[in-house]
Amino acid sequence: GIFSFKDFYARRIRRIFPALIIVLVSVYTLGWFVMLADEFKQLGKHIAAGAAFISNFVLWSEAGYFDNSAHTKPLLHLWSLGIEEQFYIVWPPILWAAWRFRVPCLPIILVIGLASFAFNLYGIAIDPVATFYSPLTRFWELLIGSLLAYVTVFHARYPKLAVNTIAQANTLSWIGCAFFVAGLLLINKESGFPGAWALLPTLGAALMIKAGPRAWFNKVVLGSTVLVWFGLISYPLYLWHWPLLSFARILSSSVPELEIRIGVVVLSILLSWLTYRFVEKPIRF
Repeated sequence: GIFSFKDFYARRIRRIFPALIIVLVSVYTLGWFVMLADEFKQLGKHIAAGAAFISNFVLWSEAGYFDNSAHTKPLLHLWSLGIEEQFYIVWPPILWAAWRFRVPCLPIILVIGLASFAFNLYGIAIDPVATFYSPLTRFWELLIGSLLAYVTVFHARYPKLAVNTIAQANTLSWIGCAFFVAGLLLINKESGFPGAWALLPTLGAALMIKAGPRAWFNKVVLGSTVLVWFGLISYPLYLWHWPLLSFARILSSSVPELEIRIGVVVLSILLSWLTYRFVEKPIRF
């Protein structure tokens, strides 16, 4: 009885907007100096789409994610932020309506999630670009998190799904880790993604989360100081890494030298920490 849409979306705005605005302004400024007129015009469209969280629709209308021109689109990665925010617009009102009219949430999660996954499997063979960018075919990935949250909140209703021992926690964590590593090794630009391939990273992540803090891998590896630090800067790192790599590609007119790519990664990490420390953290908290 204490949930507030106003508070929820205010938190999302404080979390998402400040760092995003910094990156969009920086990309615009850098694009002014290094891009040709047509490229800069397209960048302006991508900045507007990123600010409105509709990048996935704009990129959908242009080309596929893994086409050659993708390397010269500094804001290509904002497709995923667009889908995330579209989910945040649609899903809370659905949950509120279910609560208001006393409809069980679990069937809603399962029906919408399975329907989205089915559309994903159907579409990947027909139109892989649309399947990649459409929220209709990507919401199931986010709904895995909703299902996990539901089972966690109402754990008393599902005692068989409880993680009661360290052995159970370790088993779930290692299976999840294996799924995740398999995804890293097997998925490439020739894979029909998302399709069934997306089950590897999404289920892997869900199993590792479900395992909880007692699992050895979660506690020792994911809970290490270094990875926790990277987790704290993960959102600005997500925002910074692709524009810098893309501009390096544009300036080099080909794949940059290894030393340049390493330097770009280091710069991405530095800018991410500065953004977290002096922009995101003060505004968010």
